[in-house]
Amino acid sequence: MPSTTSLARRAAAAAALLLAAGRASAQQHVDILIAGGSVVDGTGSPARRADVGITGDHITFLGDASASHVTATRTIDAHGLVVAPGFIDSHTHSAGDLSNAKRKSNLDYLMQGVTTVITNNDGGGPVDIAKQLASWHSKGIGTNAAVFIGFGSVRQALLGMSANAPTAQQLDSMRTLVVRGMDAGAIGLSTGLFYAPQSYSTTDEVIALAKVAAAKGGLYDTHLRDESSYAVGLIAAVNEAIRIGREARMPVQISHIKALGADVWGQSDTVIALMKQAQASGVSVFGCQYPYTASGTSLGASLLPRWAETGGHDSLRVRAADPATRTKLLGEMTENLRRRGGASTLLITSTRDSSILGKRLDAIARERNTTPVEAALAIILRGDPGVASFNMTDADIDKFMVQPFIVTCSDGSDGHPRKYGTFPRILRQYVYEKHVLTLPQAVERSSATTAKDFGFKDRGVLAPGEFADVIAFDPATVADRSTYEQPTLLAAGMKYVLVNGVVVIADGNYTGALAGRVLRREVD
Repeated sequence: MPSTTSLARRAAAAAALLLAAGRASAQQHVDILIAGGSVVDGTGSPARRADVGITGDHITFLGDASASHVTATRTIDAHGLVVAPGFIDSHTHSAGDLSNAKRKSNLDYLMQGVTTVITNNDGGGPVDIAKQLASWHSKGIGTNAAVFIGFGSVRQALLGMSANAPTAQQLDSMRTLVVRGMDAGAIGLSTGLFYAPQSYSTTDEVIALAKVAAAKGGLYDTHLRDESSYAVGLIAAVNEAIRIGREARMPVQISHIKALGADVWGQSDTVIALMKQAQASGVSVFGCQYPYTASGTSLGASLLPRWAETGGHDSLRVRAADPATRTKLLGEMTENLRRRGGASTLLITSTRDSSILGKRLDAIARERNTTPVEAALAIILRGDPGVASFNMTDADIDKFMVQPFIVTCSDGSDGHPRKYGTFPRILRQYVYEKHVLTLPQAVERSSATTAKDFGFKDRGVLAPGEFADVIAFDPATVADRSTYEQPTLLAAGMKYVLVNGVVVIADGNYTGALAGRVLRREVD
């Protein structure tokens, strides 16, 4: 419940916006007018011809500027373009880029029309949220950004790579770290329960920390414990996520929702039914999705059994050197490779070893005259590379995509084209070519629905009083250009992007502006 002080602040802000809007109306003047475009406002309403007026960092006019005698300091001609709210990506791995002096513009996202990213997903990111956000605020960032406090980072800070359960004292220390992260501005708790050491946690351990984040108004974001048939299975993993949301009394986002591998293909129907049942019972559960048949992960995460990673990389080396343990390890890796669909489905996308970059595991094994799992283990022991794992079906992707509670996210990681192409790919392939979604649906699932899910009350739609995160793209040319062979090609067709009222992309070119803001959870 917001405090009296918080309500007063919001009332004052609302009054200021109304005053600004009133002045714009009375004076018929705005700073920037985006004129003549086809406005898709994010609410799901059909496109309409309208002009968008911006004063400072807010939208202050939406309508017919000529009929209303509105003038502007700068006019952007949007005839032939679609004007929409900036997209919000609810699952990224952009924290490193935002903290890098050369990449803090987040240009790969701006060129997709993404104006807000959420990061520290999969249970990762720093434990010191205050330091992370303060750095971005002082040094500048290209997009807005919000963060989670990562369960994996918190657990590792107390237990390292151990599979042990935390003691009561350690659990209290973990709770304290979550409280600090939430108080510093994190929007919730994220987990990556498939990955070691998070995979060693019990559901009760996760719930204990989720309750702390829930008490601070946070939500729960999860990479499921199993998206396939590795451990508990996809359906049980979905039920676990729902249970965590129910018992912690907090909203749940199932991140990059999918049915991964031949063992669970077709189970999208069951997952959707479970989510609907949970919603009907009062649990706020939703998901996000990227539009690719290949996931992005590491070779080790794809093939190693989690027990083999206990204690970290040095412990893995010891196990691999022991003949009996190695035999067991290779046997389980063989089964995991079967789950993935075989060695031809794993493409090396990021590594320091140029001899294997861009090659599939089956080809590498042939070159080395060995089995795929032997080749994989040798590669992992030298340095675990990133892979694209081709293990999803178009049918499952489409079924998830049409659900109104599934939004678009990139899960953007180096070496996978989704980091540079997710949102334009939705537009080009799933709206204009395959007609899986209408344009208003695609925009709503990339902006307003995400804003609602995450509590961003002043972003996600085009309306007076909203922050001016606005994009204008050419429907004839908007498209992803990144591929598995060339994953860093910038998307095409995004002509104008404004972040907090500042033009950061003009006529398809980056202006150099760092207009992004840190979006913190409001501390009442």
